[in-house]
Amino acid sequence: MHKISGHHEFVDYHEHLFSPKTADAYLKSLLHDLHWQAQYITLFGRQIMQPRLTAWYADAGLSYTYSKTTFQPLSWIPVLEELKDIVNATLNTHFNSVLCNLYRDGKDSMGWHSDDEKELGLHPIIASLSFGAKRKFSLRHKQTRLTESKTLSHGSLLVMKPGCQSIYQHAIPKTRLPCGPRVNLTFRQIHAMK
Repeated sequence: MHKISGHHEFVDYHEHLFSPKTADAYLKSLLHDLHWQAQYITLFGRQIMQPRLTAWYADAGLSYTYSKTTFQPLSWIPVLEELKDIVNATLNTHFNSVLCNLYRDGKDSMGWHSDDEKELGLHPIIASLSFGAKRKFSLRHKQTRLTESKTLSHGSLLVMKPGCQSIYQHAIPKTRLPCGPRVNLTFRQIHAMK
C-alpha cells in the first residue's frame, strides 16, 4: 500500500484549508444543523442499511440516484452554502449539490465504489471536506488493483479530479482505533436528467 502524495495525477489534497478553531466551529454546526438520516441502499441485490448517516442538499429541481435509490434534495442551509462558496472559490468550480456523510465512530465506513452515476457526467470533479476525527481514505486502481491511502485531517479538502472516477475506486475503511465522529461533505455538480 502506498501513500497518496500531494501531487497525485488524479487527487489533490489540501491538509489545512481551515484552521483548527474554524474547523471545530464548522463541525459543531454540521453535527447539529444537518438533517441526518439512516438510508437503505441496494448492494448485490439486497437492501442494507448504510453504515453511516447521510443528508443530500442541492439546488431545487435536481435528483440523484445511487445504489438504485433516488434522493430528492433538501434545501440549502446557511452553513452548507457558506462552505459551498468557499470550495467553489478555492477550485474555481460551480458545485450545485453536496452529499453529507456522518461517520459516527470507527464502525461506520464506506466500501469500494466510484462516483460514476450518470447525473455527474462523464468526468466529474468531486471535492471532499473533512471535519472531525481523522480517517483513512483509500484509492484503488480498477485495473492494477494497486491501493493508495491518505489519512484525512480535520479541516482538510481532498479533490478527486476529472478522470479519477473512471480509473479508481475509493473507500473509507472501518477502524478499530478509538475514533470520534467525522463529517464528510462531498460537493458535486449534478446535471439535470431529461
